[in-house]
Amino acid sequence: MATYTHGHHESVLRSHTWRTVANSAAYLRDALTPGTDVLDVGCGPGTITVELAGLVAPGRVAGLDASAEVIAAAQAADRAGAVEFVTGDAAALPFDAASFDVVHAHQLLQHVADPVAVLRELARVARPGGVVAARDSDYAGMIWHPRLLGLSEWLDLYRTLAGGNGGEPDAGRRLLAWAHEAGLSSVSATASVWCFSTPEDRAWWGGLWADRVTSSAFAEQAVARALATTADLNRLAAVWREWAGHDDGWFLVPHGEILARVTGFEFVPSASPH
Repeated sequence: MATYTHGHHESVLRSHTWRTVANSAAYLRDALTPGTDVLDVGCGPGTITVELAGLVAPGRVAGLDASAEVIAAAQAADRAGAVEFVTGDAAALPFDAASFDVVHAHQLLQHVADPVAVLRELARVARPGGVVAARDSDYAGMIWHPRLLGLSEWLDLYRTLAGGNGGEPDAGRRLLAWAHEAGLSSVSATASVWCFSTPEDRAWWGGLWADRVTSSAFAEQAVARALATTADLNRLAAVWREWAGHDDGWFLVPHGEILARVTGFEFVPSASPH
């Protein structure tokens, strides 16, 4: 099992709660019609999940995450009680086969040890004719201005740490290949980006990463594995703040996306029912 590189520090949840269907799942929008049953795997604090529920009502919407703490927060934030939030493993979903019309995973596959097996599990719980949808960032494709060397050092450190944790930080470019390996058919692959360039966006993005590199699980793991010292991480945090304060600062995060239409033949008979 892969180790989650980010953890659940406030600086991480600051990013997760910012995500919406518009900025993180627009490629899926046409599949979200009233009455559609949706499973959001790796739902985190549930901001996307709750929005999905509003779009597909009266359809059933469930959100699953490995962290019981995060699921509790998602349940508390879902004041309308529109979502069935559960704690569970993406590789062994606690749902019967063919339970949902849309099975969605945002920023999940980059963090799992076997993304192909997880995609097969997502397909297992999707109904024939339904959709498996996944979107993941691609760290090696991130670009920024100005060219601060400290940000290159941060990126190298992140990719080393995430890879050592058993994940794949450059997942975005691999989604199509993983879908094919999982036996999914009728797969369409697209891409979209997050771009941070306004003073407000730079302060938010640079600030949360400055906090992550000094205070989150990322920082703890980097020091514990002797990949960086506390002084190194403080220096990288200062570089993030320098970038955020630059009038010409610009940062782009590319994402790969896949939509796979499930035929019903993707189910692997050897997989145990849950």
